[in-house]
Amino acid sequence: MPQVLAAVRQPSTCIGLLLEYLKGEGVRAVFGIPGGPITPLFDALYHEPAVRLISTRHEAGAAFMALGYARVTGRLGVCCLTTGPGATNALTGVAAAKADSLPVLALSAQVATVAFGKGSLQDSTYDRGDVVEMFRPFTKLSAMLANPANLGMLVRQGLRLAMTGRRGPVHLNIPTDFMRRVVPDDLQRPDQYRPMPRTFDREAVKEAAERLLAARRPAILAGHGVNLGGAQRELRELAELLDIPVATTPKGKGAFPEDHPLSLRVFGLASSPWSEEYLLSSGVDVLFVMGSSLHEISTQGWEERLKPKDALLQLDVDPAVVGRNYPVDVALVGDAKTTLRELLFHVRRLRAVGEHPRRAGDGFLAALKARLPAVLNPERMDCLETPLKPQRVMAELNAALPEDALVFIDSGNNTLWALHYLDAVGRRAFIHNWGEFGAMGFGVAASIGGKVAAPERPVVAVVGDGSFGMNGMEVSTAVTYGIPVVWVILNDARYNAVHHGQTLQYDGRTIGTEFKRMDLARVAEGLGADARRVTRPGELGPALT
Repeated sequence: MPQVLAAVRQPSTCIGLLLEYLKGEGVRAVFGIPGGPITPLFDALYHEPAVRLISTRHEAGAAFMALGYARVTGRLGVCCLTTGPGATNALTGVAAAKADSLPVLALSAQVATVAFGKGSLQDSTYDRGDVVEMFRPFTKLSAMLANPANLGMLVRQGLRLAMTGRRGPVHLNIPTDFMRRVVPDDLQRPDQYRPMPRTFDREAVKEAAERLLAARRPAILAGHGVNLGGAQRELRELAELLDIPVATTPKGKGAFPEDHPLSLRVFGLASSPWSEEYLLSSGVDVLFVMGSSLHEISTQGWEERLKPKDALLQLDVDPAVVGRNYPVDVALVGDAKTTLRELLFHVRRLRAVGEHPRRAGDGFLAALKARLPAVLNPERMDCLETPLKPQRVMAELNAALPEDALVFIDSGNNTLWALHYLDAVGRRAFIHNWGEFGAMGFGVAASIGGKVAAPERPVVAVVGDGSFGMNGMEVSTAVTYGIPVVWVILNDARYNAVHHGQTLQYDGRTIGTEFKRMDLARVAEGLGADARRVTRPGELGPALT
């Protein structure tokens, strides 16, 4: 008789089991720097062909790359950190991931348990600066593994928190002597330990449908949550079905195509004249906010005129932000994609029974667009003067960028130029951290993680020289691993956003905002990258191609 042989799994080490969980979550690359206590993990990666290691130049770069990877894939991003300064160096990137609701696992090592409290090199336990406590305010979970046998349970808890609800980073700290310990075979599939709820409030959805159908001058403000939830198609379908103009928050840029007749472009930081006029001065009676907490950057500093005449509808996966900054009339708590699909169903049902005839257009939006330009000073986009105007740089970028480009925008004045003048068309995605955090150096490194995540898509980072000075050495990381990213650096020898802020606040006085102009083309060449200097109109397009 034929024999049935059961597959025998080899005993797993702590690190081996951890890698199996990461592979189960679809992780195909991790970012980090080797260091004494974390070397068992790096040795395991040497033997694991399914997970690519990207060794970075600084742990902040590793954290930002993990963030970029998570943003582009929608899956878990992972940064691997040695103990002590290796972990603390990554803290800014982890905080950025929390602000952006991105699932990042910060995996840090710890000195051997036998050395706790003895003053060993880079001890970061209770006695010498507790990294677990340091990470706690910036994560959904920060915990040290106390018993190797409990690794599976702790990893599942971390992944469950990172990947569900309002997503965010988690931090797991593993003592180095635990890493090679043999542990129980405690591997589970993701669907066995973390639910993927697609929830919505049916009664609230019905009320929202009624409000939108009865509105005389409605508007939609679409935020970051629409992009994270992959609800762009549902947003467009709803806008077209009800003929509702759509503005996006700065972080929501790309959620709605800006060449669409209903687009109002960006509102908030770097607002378009269209969105400002329509949302603040046209008498909007019903405003539907989706995927935004309505923080300072998305509301022009909590502008009172943003309040609609009759009803504010707010949709968010996190109930803690609904109604936080503006009083809400209809609260929709749930997944953006699922909720919008249900809303579309109810709108069509109500239309079908004849309760709400189609709203007659009054020509207001068309007249507004005929009267106002989409951007400020549009003539400067065609300017042939030198030095180059930022508006001209953005115009040439618009002409050169493919419609499936991933555009990473670093923090600074370059953020304003990019948000205001670059066009969100096709599948272009705009990724930046200027919302509730605004970390400089983000775009320099996160773009590398984005390219690792989507090697088939063009990746361009729009960066200021100040931000490049913080994480520019990560160009060497891209060169080392053959990761083709294009950095467009606005080189003006200033922290220009702060410079202009000081000028306005202090009667023209500035301090600490200017520095000697850096020859960044030579820096890039020294790091092994190709570099082009662009000084005149018409040179940027050819340089990009």
